[in-house]
Amino acid sequence: MDIHQNLLSGPNPTYLPENEEANRLLVEESKPPVEVVAAHPTFSLAWALLADEAWEAGRVVESYAYARTGYHRGLDALRRAGWKGHGPIPWEHAANRGFLRCLAALARAAEAIGEQDEAERCGQFLKDSSAEAYAELSK
Repeated sequence: MDIHQNLLSGPNPTYLPENEEANRLLVEESKPPVEVVAAHPTFSLAWALLADEAWEAGRVVESYAYARTGYHRGLDALRRAGWKGHGPIPWEHAANRGFLRCLAALARAAEAIGEQDEAERCGQFLKDSSAEAYAELSK
């Protein structure tokens, strides 16, 4: 027995519901994220894609704004799914990836505009939520 194992049960993982229509628009119809977010404003993955597009184009403040919007929409969805403000948000569950990507994008953009406290908080939140997401998105 590992004496360092946490014997207290933590919160159950949170699994966001799939948004099949928004995914279909992105994947099957190859709609641009801006069109998908206009049709499905609660779909964090589209916000994350917009944040990444803005970042890659050097529009850091715009990236920050997109990431923050997707992050807050994701927090709303997590709460509706039973999340109590902490606990695992598994990366392997595809519907969780939009929120986790927004969180990583927000940390990245916050650091770029000098919001060091926010960057550190978001980075730690990502790591605490999903070690796999942190490893994947911190590359």
